[in-house]
Amino acid sequence: MIIFIFFLLHWFLSLFSQTFFLHRYSSHKMFKMELFWERFFYLVLLISQGSSFLNPRAYAILHRMHHAYSDTEKDPHSPHFFKDVFGMMIATKNMYMNYLQFKVQPEPAFQGNYPEWPLVDKIGNSWLWRIGCGLFYIGFYIAFANHWWLFILLPVHFLMGPLHGAIVNWCGHKYGYSNHDNEDHSKNSLPWDFLLMGELFQNNHHKKPNSPNFASKWWEFDPTYPVMKFLHWLKIINIRKL
Repeated sequence: MIIFIFFLLHWFLSLFSQTFFLHRYSSHKMFKMELFWERFFYLVLLISQGSSFLNPRAYAILHRMHHAYSDTEKDPHSPHFFKDVFGMMIATKNMYMNYLQFKVQPEPAFQGNYPEWPLVDKIGNSWLWRIGCGLFYIGFYIAFANHWWLFILLPVHFLMGPLHGAIVNWCGHKYGYSNHDNEDHSKNSLPWDFLLMGELFQNNHHKKPNSPNFASKWWEFDPTYPVMKFLHWLKIINIRKL
């Protein structure tokens, strides 16, 4: 039971950091917040993603490209140009590293207006941090796992951030239903969307990329949106008016 609780906490905290901070804030600026809170959620991102920390700048560039070139050959991660999800992940990883290491400069339209914290980026992208987090996960499982098969979950902890991205980018553009004709292959996936905190409402999101609520129909529910509304009510963030 302890291992399952730990796994679910890591899954949803990492996922929240990805959808809230990397996607809705860094990439789309759906809301504003003071520097103190930006740094707070930057640290939450670092800790919750752990060994699979994703850099907000590189993430934002790739995601903006994804919207601009959705399901075309210039899309960084359209599943319709790869034989399998692993090929897509490798290609996305290579492009991500090029932007992370400033080997390639993105088009001006995809640059700027994303949070940057060089110190935390350096820590999160260091092998010392990644290996240290990996050893923590292994140590936790050694201490609390009472069945050998539970250790099968460890690779998910190691690659949590990229794994979430792969599920969303692959499944969100191949399987499900469409509410809108976006001239791409974006789909909505219920009920699996609840496990991805709104990220699998890809068709809705591509129709209204700046809307903080990824749900479109009355029977759809974006689990992250109420959290954003609560943080807005607390004046921690200020959701943009559309």
